[in-house]
Amino acid sequence: MNPKVDSFFEKDSRWQEEYRLMRKLMMECGLTEELKWGVPCYTYPSGRTGKPANVVLIHGFKDYCALLFHKGALLKDTEGLLIQQTENVQAARQVRFTNVVEILDRRSVLKAYIYEAIEVEKAGLEVKLKKTKEFDMSDEFKEYLDGSPELKTAFEKLTPGRQRGYLLHFSQPKQPKTKVSRIEKAIPRIFEGLGLND
Repeated sequence: MNPKVDSFFEKDSRWQEEYRLMRKLMMECGLTEELKWGVPCYTYPSGRTGKPANVVLIHGFKDYCALLFHKGALLKDTEGLLIQQTENVQAARQVRFTNVVEILDRRSVLKAYIYEAIEVEKAGLEVKLKKTKEFDMSDEFKEYLDGSPELKTAFEKLTPGRQRGYLLHFSQPKQPKTKVSRIEKAIPRIFEGLGLND
């Protein structure tokens, strides 16, 4: 156990008992514990690079806590436990819990999933992600790009991840005026080379 992660498990939370049980499970599976994004993240050396790769993390929400498998899309999910958080999440999958009993009852299954995730890393497997051009572009944003070569150039200079973030953000609203409002607010950030959340 990594002492740098202890603070997460000592914080007051409705999921503390569940978190501690999940932590014990991770340690029994031989993963390395780190603190990433403010939550416990468990790594294993990648068979492709030899560097520590994120395998699973523990996180909590209002209605549930979860194990998030970073490459969950590659797991067999023999028990049908894995949940895709939103349709736009390509690789990660969650196993959700609302109490300790659910974790205890699935202990052996969870270990099997964790060991399978470790095997995915050992093999150096990667999730085949959709390319940016495969994401939907709203008609409103297309009009802005067609009307401004400078904006189009600035957008194309962004990293693929930043481009995808904007494309998703602009296409989510149902109302065209909301889409336009989001686009107009984002244009200065695009020209600065910044992503939606930078």
